[in-house]
Amino acid sequence: MKGAVYYNEEEAKRNHAFIDDLLKEAKNLGIELKLITDSPTEPLDFILFRDRNPTFALELEQASYRVFNRASVQKIANDKLRTFELATLLGIPAVPTFRADQLPPLPFVMKTRGGHGGSEVFLCESAKQAETILNRFDHNELIVQPFIESNATDVRVFMLGNEVLGAVKRTGAKDSFKSNYTLGGTVELYTLNNTETKQVQAISRAISSDYIGMDFILPISGGWLLNEIEDPVGARSLYQTHEFSVAKKLLKYVKNQLGDDSC
Repeated sequence: MKGAVYYNEEEAKRNHAFIDDLLKEAKNLGIELKLITDSPTEPLDFILFRDRNPTFALELEQASYRVFNRASVQKIANDKLRTFELATLLGIPAVPTFRADQLPPLPFVMKTRGGHGGSEVFLCESAKQAETILNRFDHNELIVQPFIESNATDVRVFMLGNEVLGAVKRTGAKDSFKSNYTLGGTVELYTLNNTETKQVQAISRAISSDYIGMDFILPISGGWLLNEIEDPVGARSLYQTHEFSVAKKLLKYVKNQLGDDSC
């Protein structure tokens, strides 16, 4: 079996540890795997697509490559408005999300629809702050959410197909309303209850995802609320809290999906 893991050049440098683990585990599983940062030039059984570029992913699919995740997954996962619309359709509790022409009462959070990793997320506590953000971005690229007090705590659930691969509770760095681990937050293992498991599985089935992350805010009162879907999802916090190789499980999943059950 022959495959590739695709990153753009910048992200390949940032994610070298995960790439190294993928290459090591691929060798152990009898998979010929290589890193590519451009269009493939040879037949491949699969491509692990680790970028936020559904247009390019669709081009690869149309060229008959099996892409994990497909472009259709990326179009929802990398658009916070579409994520909210999906949750609403499925009846999954989610953070109320509006277009930038529908501002809720202050304070609220403004985000770009395609931002990730805690970037392009702004807490607006005054009309002046909101105006600054509105002047900085195209209104069609912004969404607005009410600020929900959560002590900067959320849960990231990692899904492999319809299986819960693992989950981590993330708490933001001091004086930050963002919970991202890469921004200085802390993480601990989190175990989903039956209701939470059914909800994340409903989402993964609806979009036919392969390997994604789902972020749920934990309000001070009440149950969790879906905030974002991450593709490609980073595995740093999962490696930190769980005793297995994410790369190994992902590659075994790929082999099974392609009809190779030798692993």
